[in-house]
Amino acid sequence: MVVGILVEISHQNVDKIFDYHVPDILVPEIKVGIRVEVPFGRQTLEGFVLEIKDRSDCDNLRDVIRIVDNDIVLNEELLSLGKRMHEELLSTLISCYQVMLPKALKARRGVNVSKKYDVFYRINRNFDCKTNATQQKIIDLFKDNELISRSDLVKISSSSLKTLLKNGVLIEEKHEHYRMQYTFGDSSKKELTKDQENAFLSVDLNSYSTYLLHGVTGSGKTEVYIKLIEKVLSMGKTAIVLVPEISLTPQMVNRFSGVFGNKIAALHSALSDGEKYDEWRRIHRGEVSIVIGARSACFAPLTNLGIIIIDEEHSDSYKQDNNPRYDARRIAMIRGETWNCPVVLGSATPLLEDYARACKGVYKLFELPNRVNGDVLPKVSIIDMNEEIKRSINHFSLPFIEKIRETLDYGNQAILLLNRRGYSSFVTCKNCGTTLKCPYCDISLTYHKSSNNLRCHYCGYGTRLPKICPECMEDGLSTMGVGTEKIEEELSSLFSSARVLRMDVDTTTRKGSHARMIEAFKNHEYDILLGTQMVAKGLDFPNVTLVGVINADTSLNIPDFRSSENTFSLLSQVAGRSGRGAKKGEVLIQTYNPEHYAIYYAKSHDYVGFYKKEMAIRRELKYPPYFYICYLRISGRDYKYLSIEANKIRKTLDRYLSSTVILGPSPASIFRINNVYRYGIILKYKKEDNLYKILSKLIDHYRGDSKITLDIDFNPNHF
Repeated sequence: MVVGILVEISHQNVDKIFDYHVPDILVPEIKVGIRVEVPFGRQTLEGFVLEIKDRSDCDNLRDVIRIVDNDIVLNEELLSLGKRMHEELLSTLISCYQVMLPKALKARRGVNVSKKYDVFYRINRNFDCKTNATQQKIIDLFKDNELISRSDLVKISSSSLKTLLKNGVLIEEKHEHYRMQYTFGDSSKKELTKDQENAFLSVDLNSYSTYLLHGVTGSGKTEVYIKLIEKVLSMGKTAIVLVPEISLTPQMVNRFSGVFGNKIAALHSALSDGEKYDEWRRIHRGEVSIVIGARSACFAPLTNLGIIIIDEEHSDSYKQDNNPRYDARRIAMIRGETWNCPVVLGSATPLLEDYARACKGVYKLFELPNRVNGDVLPKVSIIDMNEEIKRSINHFSLPFIEKIRETLDYGNQAILLLNRRGYSSFVTCKNCGTTLKCPYCDISLTYHKSSNNLRCHYCGYGTRLPKICPECMEDGLSTMGVGTEKIEEELSSLFSSARVLRMDVDTTTRKGSHARMIEAFKNHEYDILLGTQMVAKGLDFPNVTLVGVINADTSLNIPDFRSSENTFSLLSQVAGRSGRGAKKGEVLIQTYNPEHYAIYYAKSHDYVGFYKKEMAIRRELKYPPYFYICYLRISGRDYKYLSIEANKIRKTLDRYLSSTVILGPSPASIFRINNVYRYGIILKYKKEDNLYKILSKLIDHYRGDSKITLDIDFNPNHF
């Protein structure tokens, strides 16, 4: 027997199937999709069995060393999906398979994740040996118990226990247990509104189609999801629910566990390697029917899929930032087509491309235009900081301060958004004008007061804040700009009695921190929740009556074609956190660009108005959905060589791509990261038959060039 093995090396030069001979002793255990260990050059590697055949065209085949897992790790569907990703994304095949699996099922390389067991004892009713009084007391415990755990026998004489085991009186059993423990949340069933009922009844659960559920914040999209999944489970099928942020997972798991009990599993980056391994095996073994998680949960090895739901589908977190640069929305549609089941996209602010497809009838559109229980959307007020700056206190306008104080006086809660972490954006010298930058990146260092550190948020470099300017050697360093850490300090100064909770990347590093913070705020242990964009989506706190955006221009000023869309979405989403209970809500937005259309339409909760305005601009500038976008990133440490090769690539593209708009090469928005220089080329196209062929040839050409890395990103989130 011969097998085709894909070894676990993510490199273009070895991204192919290698033939190996299977020793007779291993033949009965060999299956497509399992992991094996094989010799490769002078080393031993793990790999996946992709083919089984009788013979090979190669001579002197080397033997498979051993089988790593007896169980199939990659089933037929996932193997096919990986090949399709490989073709569509131009990524290595092994990277497409590796991204599907928890770390415990990838090549070990120092990672050791073990299974956890509980030890139990069972009495051998047929034992025939003498026992002493102490041993008899142990035996008597089994009169009313078939199994007793080791933990329940800790006070028992260990020597007596060992003797009973040795003599065969007791039998030891090991039962595997999972590391994840769930608490079951709200089990109440809520009656659907007419709009919700219409959306639920209109989804055909017996065929593949993509549905867009466009519902305002607080319109009850989650209840529609629950109703659909109940129906799917009654049909004997399974479901995947994707959420964009780790912070949303606890709330979603809590709500779903209340309805569906232990039928759910969770998959997201906040889990330990062991927990991910356990959850994956529960799914793989068919012990659960529903998987809830972030982006990677789209690969959950469920079979007989009946529905895939993508909540807050507009989020850019569904797109992987490194290779393979997959989009979970695209993966969901491929799997939906495979299992002939619907894919439901839900959002108050859908991606423009998806809403355009829905308007054209490519997707089926359903609207939830009203909040449940007749609750009204919050009033949104714009504060022009150009006028307020002279009488503002720190970074808060007077109306902003007055409204926060009023909210606290009434015993209500507030959510404040600033999409920038740290204490200050940069540190500069008042004497010579020097800005302290990362030595490895073309970016200023961010000051974090709590640690008195300067950090680069791109490469991770950190250093202590110097006492004097390293350039002019004078005492003139000053912090500029603002981050969540500084705002937290200012809030404590302005509202000394208020309990402020800061939620950003720096405060949520500990395991379970997201869930603990959300629960604490929900229980009114804090009055003000201050955070970055992780507080803008999906959170539901009935006592929040005020939402404030400290600087709406943070995302607006990013040089990217999606900046207006991202700003509108962020403002609309965070505004939707206000007034979700019986109390009316209000939203304040501080901005230096009050006339910008993204802010104007966010104020009036007018998605359609924004959509029409932005679409006109996209059409004029040839951006999605009117054109497809592909971004080529050419990177390397040798600046001169990189520049030459980037221009060569441009000439090649000009020669072979006849109907594509080509921009660049130009330096990336951050030209240097971790001492690696980066150029970008943007391709805009509607139909280009040669595109994949030419890009594949470019990849092949640069495989052996150690000085250049060519990275290709289809439909990028940003450049």
